[in-house]
Amino acid sequence: MTHSVLLAEDDRPIRTALERALTLEGYQVTAVADGIQALAAAHRERPDVILLDVMMPGIDGLQVCQVLRAEQDRTPILMLTARVETADRIAGLDAGADDYVVKPFEVEEVFARLRALLRRSTAGSAGAADGGGQAAGPDGADENGEAGGSAEAGGAYEALVADSGVVEAADLRIDGPSRRAWRGERELELTRTEFELLELLARNAGIVLDHSTIYDRIWGYDFGPGSKNLAVYVGYLRRKVDVPGSRPLIHTVRGVGYVLRED
Repeated sequence: MTHSVLLAEDDRPIRTALERALTLEGYQVTAVADGIQALAAAHRERPDVILLDVMMPGIDGLQVCQVLRAEQDRTPILMLTARVETADRIAGLDAGADDYVVKPFEVEEVFARLRALLRRSTAGSAGAADGGGQAAGPDGADENGEAGGSAEAGGAYEALVADSGVVEAADLRIDGPSRRAWRGERELELTRTEFELLELLARNAGIVLDHSTIYDRIWGYDFGPGSKNLAVYVGYLRRKVDVPGSRPLIHTVRGVGYVLRED
């Protein structure tokens, strides 16, 4: 199946090189040079995925992303950014982007991230975090999507998974089919990746999930020990879930991974 990509990049050499590489990879590419053209092309072409540079003249990539999300356009968006500070990357996620690549980048990494976004988009409401009756995978996941791992003594408890697809853990309630989540009475405003990460942790409440397992489930690709991608997403998810005054649920197990539990 040929997927369509909208590429918005104002740097002509980068745009040309990416357009050529994506075309050779088998994508149908629409390439534009600024944010205004990107919005027009997104409305006209309805691409399968959008590759969006942050720094563009006129309307920048963050604004393009915000406009599309305000229109309820859920097309997967991969941001290209030269900004290396965590706060700058978080701004892209807050605007509604699904993932990001920092310049300079290897084109193979761009391909890998695009493939992961497309797989998750195709999976629909089931998401990468929901095993949905599939057989156990190599990481020990069972038919309910629960992954193997180790629960720390005294900290493990089970998530309640209703037939309707609703997951409850601690005071979290996650509705998989509608892709909505609440902590107590407060609804959480989550991006696609944040929702899938929270659902994965909640389905495996009390179990420590290692980095490789999370990368495989959420992105479909392990970006290696040097990647900060997962740490950024966990940090931003904590800002939304573990607000001041509430009991922290998302915990780091140093050298291993992350776990959702009440202490």
